[in-house]
Amino acid sequence: MILSTFAGRASSFSFNTVRSAVSKNVARSYSSTSALNAAGKDQAEVILVGCGAPNRGMGWYHGIQMLEKQCPSASMDYVIEPWFMGAGAEGPGGADFKKTQAEWETDYGVKFAMSLSDLPPPQAPRLALISGRTADNPGLLTEAIATGSKCIYLEKPGAPTVGELEQMANEASAAGVEVLMGYNKNVCKYVRKTREFADANPGSHVTFVSNNAYENTPESLGECFERNAEGMLKNMAIHELALLVSFYDVSVDNIESVTADKEFSRMQTLPGPSGKMFTDFDRIKFTIKTKSGSEVSVAADRCGGTDSYATATDASGDEIFRYYMPDEEDKKHVEELQAKYPDAMPYFFTQDPDYITVKERVAKHTVDGAPAEGVATIQTAVETLKVAEYLRPALMEQLK
Repeated sequence: MILSTFAGRASSFSFNTVRSAVSKNVARSYSSTSALNAAGKDQAEVILVGCGAPNRGMGWYHGIQMLEKQCPSASMDYVIEPWFMGAGAEGPGGADFKKTQAEWETDYGVKFAMSLSDLPPPQAPRLALISGRTADNPGLLTEAIATGSKCIYLEKPGAPTVGELEQMANEASAAGVEVLMGYNKNVCKYVRKTREFADANPGSHVTFVSNNAYENTPESLGECFERNAEGMLKNMAIHELALLVSFYDVSVDNIESVTADKEFSRMQTLPGPSGKMFTDFDRIKFTIKTKSGSEVSVAADRCGGTDSYATATDASGDEIFRYYMPDEEDKKHVEELQAKYPDAMPYFFTQDPDYITVKERVAKHTVDGAPAEGVATIQTAVETLKVAEYLRPALMEQLK
């Protein structure tokens, strides 16, 4: 598996060097006069790059968790949001964003800006958490490196194409900047429990099941297809593909066969809000066999509900194990979050502990250089994206 073992380089990084390298004449387009939220001892100075729409954007939920002190090693000091502070200010979601911005500035001292280039030099180990549009990520990574980020947390899938992600990996490596990925299911309880069961029961076949709670209507799915135009395999199901790469020896070179479950799967062409047509899976299930002898399945359903889970079946196909996310222990926490944020995307709550775990490990790594245990590297992401690009045409051909 390709997981983070990076330790030494981070701890030897000089912030005096960063401060001298970043322009001294910084244009600080801050909109608040409140005191700056500042990283304390043993904290990373976090820049949230791409807040997105409140209650819908993954960046927004990352921000909520950090402001609520769920990640002790992370101090969210800045938010970069070019869309809602620019062209999208008067469009859908613009008013909600302005309200959130005002609350975060007043209550927490967070500073908002339209560009990373507007920021001053880092005053603590700087972590850029990039959670914007996938197509913008290559440029945002370049800017994050140029403005003194010691480490970058990059949301999945990282980039639109393998070539772009490989270039990003090379750029970061040349700059001595570590890039770690937001593949939170790599650290999930249900994944660990299922893998442990399968290891203890040779011959078990594992299936990872991912669900979202979109309405099963052309309007809802069309909006989903347009907003996630990279496609389901590079978006919703990319977490499961990362599990296959990390734990099941799956790579393009090692895939012997991929077989779609035609009874479960469905592909549609639908108009998005812009009127443009988008073709994607709204549900897909497939089994991969590798040349090295592994066999594993994935199922993903945009309209399947809020729970993800994994199963193990025996040689006759009978289910012998199932573990949910959330499990019974976590359901009370999910209910509390639903009551607190009733308009937010339901999947935020089921994965809440795992988002916290990944962010805290990456932030701590940024500060002290200790390995971010279990967190996927950008090299994992490159291999995962290669698998996604391989699978999409193969599965579409089988579903014609």
